[in-house]
Amino acid sequence: MQIFSGSSNPDLAKKIAVILGTKLGGVESSQFENGERRVRIIPGDKGAVTLVQSLSSLVDEHLVEFCLLADALSRAGYTSITGVVPWLGYSKQDKVFRPGEPLSAKVIAQIIQTTKIKKLITFDLHNRAITGFFDIPVVELSAKPTFLEYFRKIAGDDSVVVAPDEGAVKSSAYFARELNIPIAYMDKRRDLNTGKVEVVSMSGEVKGKHVIIVDDMIVTGSTMMESAKYLKNQGAKSVSVAATHHLYIDGVQEKLEESEIDEVVVTDSVQRTAYSKQQNRKPQAVSHKLKILSVAQMIVDELR
Repeated sequence: MQIFSGSSNPDLAKKIAVILGTKLGGVESSQFENGERRVRIIPGDKGAVTLVQSLSSLVDEHLVEFCLLADALSRAGYTSITGVVPWLGYSKQDKVFRPGEPLSAKVIAQIIQTTKIKKLITFDLHNRAITGFFDIPVVELSAKPTFLEYFRKIAGDDSVVVAPDEGAVKSSAYFARELNIPIAYMDKRRDLNTGKVEVVSMSGEVKGKHVIIVDDMIVTGSTMMESAKYLKNQGAKSVSVAATHHLYIDGVQEKLEESEIDEVVVTDSVQRTAYSKQQNRKPQAVSHKLKILSVAQMIVDELR
């Protein structure tokens, strides 16, 4: 099996290749002067091939690059192409929230399917119904087993899982059961026009507890930071946040470092340095709160 990588997450692609005992396939990727993407793959032995690309910032560029690379692989004679898209961009736009808006996640699914990939592997979609937008097989893996393995080593009798909103109740309850610790619930309201989130009420005890919050993504981090502030005011000893996808929007991790959150645990579904490099900015500052766990082995297990 050969592994090819787009430019958004080459580090994860390398880890996958190492576990499989193979090397990354050759890829040339650049831009014309007018901004159009130009790619070329260097073919190797024909057979099953995997294309790794997270649709992270810059999202639209990475989407186009993925499609171009998939087409290049197909034209080079690869007939069994699996797309590994750990973070599926636009997945938060999984419905029409206001009149006049598109169903963006479905549009992206249709675009991806213009390529000749046979299967898509992704992680922790914002809404599992998104898999229904695809006609090809979609395997949605979850980082929760990875997080459980991590927190089993540190969670104790004074720990509690807090569901950050109504949509996270089911997954948070599962997480609490697996760790054999109690669960508490936060009730929030979001203004669809401004995006501002407000904590309305809470059920369950967090005073004197080490809080664990599990979510699917960190975008601006504002909701998590407000939640941590609220929980600390309620007497929580510490707040650990686990999220599969950290989108590394410029300046967000720096804000998380200064917040009431004590620990941010994420996966490598999105490469931290990719965004800053593509914006020609300095590398992001060293983080003291950030812990990155790899999902490479899970991907390899599915590929095998």
